[in-house]
Amino acid sequence: MNNEPVSLAKALASFDALWSPRIVTRVNDYDVRIAKVEGEHVWHAHDDTDEFFLVLEGELRISLREAGGERTVLLPRGAAFTVPRGTEHRPSAPSGAAILMFEPTGTPTVGDRHEEVPDHVDATTGHPLDG
Repeated sequence: MNNEPVSLAKALASFDALWSPRIVTRVNDYDVRIAKVEGEHVWHAHDDTDEFFLVLEGELRISLREAGGERTVLLPRGAAFTVPRGTEHRPSAPSGAAILMFEPTGTPTVGDRHEEVPDHVDATTGHPLDG
């Protein structure tokens, strides 16, 4: 990884693909990823890891399937939320958003369990920022 500061604004400006995260840097065995998102992702779950979201621009909604039923959390710009491991969830951004995620290196964007992955969702473990 780069040993120089990274401008998140410049990093976000360097790609247009939606639901296709770029790895900004690594912290120990974790990726710091950024993504542009719009519309709906796919219902999925990460069995062995939590997933951290920070909204950089716009507004993100995360629908959750929990023991008490389904609920949706609304994250405006500057808000952070962690989805607990094993929780089925579906991020969405009707008006578009830019987000930062923090998760173990190699974690697939569609989790360990997921619905059929639509064409607009990139099933990846993250792309290099410059790639």
